Amino acid sequence: MSRTLTPAVATAGPALPRSRRLLRAVAVVACLPYLTLKAAWVAGSHVGVPAGSPLLDHRAEMIAANVLTILMDGAVIVLVLLLTRPWGRRVPTWLLAAPMWVATGLLAPIMAGYPLQLLVRALGGSPAGTSGGEDEPFLHEWVFAVVYTGFIVQGLALGTLFALYARDRWGHLWRGRMWDLPAAPAGAAQRVTAVAAAVFALFPLAMRIMWACGGTTGLSAGAVADRGSDFHVLESLYVVHLLAAVTGGALLAFRRAPALPVRVPLALAGVCSAAVACWGGWMAMAALVSGGDPADRPTGLMLLTYAGQMIAGLLVATVGARFLAARSARTVKRPVT
Repeated sequence: MSRTLTPAVATAGPALPRSRRLLRAVAVVACLPYLTLKAAWVAGSHVGVPAGSPLLDHRAEMIAANVLTILMDGAVIVLVLLLTRPWGRRVPTWLLAAPMWVATGLLAPIMAGYPLQLLVRALGGSPAGTSGGEDEPFLHEWVFAVVYTGFIVQGLALGTLFALYARDRWGHLWRGRMWDLPAAPAGAAQRVTAVAAAVFALFPLAMRIMWACGGTTGLSAGAVADRGSDFHVLESLYVVHLLAAVTGGALLAFRRAPALPVRVPLALAGVCSAAVACWGGWMAMAALVSGGDPADRPTGLMLLTYAGQMIAGLLVATVGARFLAARSARTVKRPVT
């Protein structure tokens, strides 16, 4: 007689290893500088904000944005606790996966971009353009160093904790190589979704490549004036993330690389779809709610770029989610005699 076996998820177990407790503490401590700065700004402090900063021109918007980002960084602490406490094993998959995907998308470009920006500056690059940027600095440079270093540490600690948690709870879903998957390719819906993601990625990809190479078509006057090595590094990273996301989605949907470990296209699709979708959405939201100098407002082509990469990222994430759901269903239905 056979029966189905659902992968068990323990709700209690041995004490948390010391390494994970240490990672938890590191992640929480890394959040404190950012949360402290944001709380100070909400309270009216101007620490780290130069006298001529545009941030001081819109007090209400600054408070609202700071409160939102306090909640977002506070969510990192909640995620860290979820990944390291027994009750975290009982959380539904979607309730963990969604915020982790967003956190990954927002932190990954910073983790890669900020060190690259510093490297390019050390080799002679300039952080910003020479027109207007030095007269009205946005924030003191030390603020970026403190905040971005904190983000990098958060990302490393949170990412490691999630990888360990995911290995314990869902590791069976990405074991093996692509040739271990069923001979038939993914369903038509997945293939159509992967192709749609590639189509939606074409426009933002073309724009990002052009901007990374020095083109100015579609950029606002303020963006053109403020371009420097930092700008070109970020644009180049967006190109890499878009290409990697679409590649990961296509590999999962069409399975044309049988010798490739399953975790490789899953990682490409998961991390890079999050990066392009979350930053596309964040920049679009910032553009729609911000006022300020008309020269700094995004153009229509910039908004289309943000929207295109957001849609492409969401479509690739859908391919990855469907892949994992299908593989999980096959695991659950596998008979045990």
